[in-house]
Amino acid sequence: MTPRTGAEPEIRTFPAAVDADGHADAATREWIEAEAQGFYEPRRTETILDRRARHLVADAQRLTGVYQASTSPAAYGPEVPVATFASFDGELSTGAGESVRANLISAVTVRPTHRRRGLLRRMMLADLERAVADGHMLAALTVSEATIYRRFGFGVATEVNAVTVTTDSRFRLATAPAGRCELVEPASLAELGPGVFARFHAGRPGSITRLSRHWSRTAGLEGDDRDDAPEVRAAVHLDDSDTVDGYVSYRFTGWDTTPHTVEIVDLVAATGDAYLGLWEFLGSLDLVERVTWDAAPVDDPLRWALTDWRVVKATGVDDWLWIRVLDPARAFAARAYVPGTTGDLTIDITDALGHADGRLALRVDDGVGTAVLTPRGADAGAGGADLVLDVADLGSLYLGGVDPRVLSAAGRLRELVPGAALRARTLLAPVAPVWGTTHF
Repeated sequence: MTPRTGAEPEIRTFPAAVDADGHADAATREWIEAEAQGFYEPRRTETILDRRARHLVADAQRLTGVYQASTSPAAYGPEVPVATFASFDGELSTGAGESVRANLISAVTVRPTHRRRGLLRRMMLADLERAVADGHMLAALTVSEATIYRRFGFGVATEVNAVTVTTDSRFRLATAPAGRCELVEPASLAELGPGVFARFHAGRPGSITRLSRHWSRTAGLEGDDRDDAPEVRAAVHLDDSDTVDGYVSYRFTGWDTTPHTVEIVDLVAATGDAYLGLWEFLGSLDLVERVTWDAAPVDDPLRWALTDWRVVKATGVDDWLWIRVLDPARAFAARAYVPGTTGDLTIDITDALGHADGRLALRVDDGVGTAVLTPRGADAGAGGADLVLDVADLGSLYLGGVDPRVLSAAGRLRELVPGAALRARTLLAPVAPVWGTTHF
């Protein structure tokens, strides 16, 4: 049943704000409470609410709320938004030290009593228009529902595996990695972690810069709805020169859980030795029989490094980062390409919202890309397109982690020139396996 309401809904966008004492201002407070309700989270204590507000401010998040008064005196007041939306600037790595500025979208909720009124569409379209006006080439998000965002031009660009690793006597690396691991105070990761992450991020296509809240959670300084997380433990990996090049934070799930299990909270490694060294450490924990992680790479070197790769079980594959291309020419010119790559590709792009609609002519010379977008209806010059696809599928191809031949087989991409999908695969190959662990 649709509730009776007063005036037409009003959309307001404002910066997250706190006062001089670090307390959320009124608009930010009500927005946070509405967001929590949208994700079925507990009511926030004053401490946790203010902490959330400070994180939003640190990330310079733009908060959008839809406000509509109800005629019922029992309903929430008009100051509480019936829908929420946030966006902020971040960096998306394309590998080899190259990154592009992206408009990151988060906290999308609509009150169940106000669905199917176009509120999400109004917020999304307004935010994408603002992002284009601000010069963003891309928008990106991580999602709680996979059926919503394709209509706005977002496509899945990265995936992660949920894994369970058995750490009994069968867990053994074929070759010992260089370096060593040391246990550390978890709180130290708030200081050590960003430097390690920066090295990982620079070389990993698909990585998104971390948010303020990530470091507190990695370091056990706060829980999702608690002041802290004292169960979190941590270790670092040091290379042969005693430089920290990796870390892991983790929690033991309790003696009542069988088999005895450790869950990874966060694992970041700047080198292959650090990655395997941290896993060697986790596999050596006494009395622990398995380790679980919900953000492992799909192309995981751990399985190949073990003498018995069956100790690693993928329990699920999830979409992670969704990309929306806003300016195809600038985006494809800015991304990293494998050194030595040379070739041409012409793509006809369909974009119902108009931002990327047209023909993209991409040229890569020895790993350096240039691109031109000719708007639909304009003269694109001699020659035709090699591929035809929707802008959502262009987002999937952007980082090189999705094979164009698979999209062709799925009917998402149409090949106008035989062999063009394979050519696109070669031209858009990533400089390193595509993966990221920043959820936002």
